[in-house]
Amino acid sequence: MDCTIVVASVDSEEHAQGVVDKNGLTYTMAHGVTREESDRLGAWWSEDRGGYIQPAEFLLGRGGVVLGSMYASGPVGRMGVDEAIRQITNRERRRLESEGGGS
Repeated sequence: MDCTIVVASVDSEEHAQGVVDKNGLTYTMAHGVTREESDRLGAWWSEDRGGYIQPAEFLLGRGGVVLGSMYASGPVGRMGVDEAIRQITNRERRRLESEGGGS
């Protein structure tokens, strides 16, 4: 789909690399997310276990326009892969139609 996936974690570089290696991830995984960075994203920050960012997901279009977002205050409510694909596919179809290239 010509998309880029980026994830971020509060984990250390070593721990994040371990997650990448263990799961065979092929996308970029940032590490060391701070409370300040969480605040800039508008994400919920949990103070327990040393502090960590709760899930915040963004679907960005060309030029960094936010096409969709999801914020959670716990482990429930994450954007599923199928939903992200559906949103991207529908958005791209509408873009092509508006440019006169859709069927």
